[in-house]
Amino acid sequence: MKSKIKDISVYFPSNKLDNNSLYNEFPNFEPDKIENKIGIRNRYIVSEDETALDLAINASNNVLENFDRNKIDFLILCTQSPEYYLPTTACVLQDKLGLSTSTGAFDFNLGCSGYIYGLALSKSLISSGIAENILLVMSETYSKHINAKDFANRSIFGDGAAATIIEKSDEEHIFEFVLGTDGKGMNNLIIPNGGMRKRYEQNAEIKSDESGNERTENDLYMNGPEIFNFTIKSIPALVKNTLEKNNVKFEDVDYFIFHQANKYILDYLRKKIKIPEEKFYSNMLETGNTVSATIPIALKDCMDNEIIKVGDRVMLCGFGVGYSWGATIIKI
Repeated sequence: MKSKIKDISVYFPSNKLDNNSLYNEFPNFEPDKIENKIGIRNRYIVSEDETALDLAINASNNVLENFDRNKIDFLILCTQSPEYYLPTTACVLQDKLGLSTSTGAFDFNLGCSGYIYGLALSKSLISSGIAENILLVMSETYSKHINAKDFANRSIFGDGAAATIIEKSDEEHIFEFVLGTDGKGMNNLIIPNGGMRKRYEQNAEIKSDESGNERTENDLYMNGPEIFNFTIKSIPALVKNTLEKNNVKFEDVDYFIFHQANKYILDYLRKKIKIPEEKFYSNMLETGNTVSATIPIALKDCMDNEIIKVGDRVMLCGFGVGYSWGATIIKI
């Protein structure tokens, strides 16, 4: 049993947060400086009553417009903003989409490497004969986790969703995976409160860093320098190992799509790995960092704009919170 990506659709909330709006709130930071450094001008932000489930419903309905939803036999949802502790949001999504009750469904909680892990799970389900048509959904609303006075994180993260149909194929289009985890880095990208270990604090202490960003233990915390160090240490080796596992030469990869973390990190990685600029995707200008959804959003953009074409071999590489990382090569 072999597998391939059939189609991808994306969805963003209607609200936009641009750099000028951030400048009005944080006069010490200039819009051009933000854009030049991190490569982001706009990011979409959900409204107060809008959730990752809402984004997932819209992205899924978009991709199912051209596919018989009765053929979907498995639904996988990756999100770090679930609707409830329980039930799993995928079960709610199955009902909202009107999918068959014989559809298997589950969530998994993973961030920027989530799409790679989702493809690995999908390929495994198809190759084992458990499923033939899988709906894989990435849906993130990090804005709900960020303190309103945390400029650094508000400038980077945006909300969005992507839905991918993966189907059984006569020819393999999703090749071998390299995956990795290092939980020692857990504290460098974390929301400390809100789970079972440390519950949400109603009057949590406000903390300030040297740049004036404020947060509490209820909010998202990211240690940018440590995330950068992890990335430049781990990802070049990940690329090398993925090439070796797939018996593919570096020059035979037609295009590289990495998790769209920010422009600074991507530029550094591209130069360090010596990827030609014309073979490397970097475009989060209008969307920001949408966490697990960045890779499918980028893949959709590349296909729509014929940056990649049928027959191309594309390396997909995700990395981030966990620490967690993964890569594979797909054939368009």
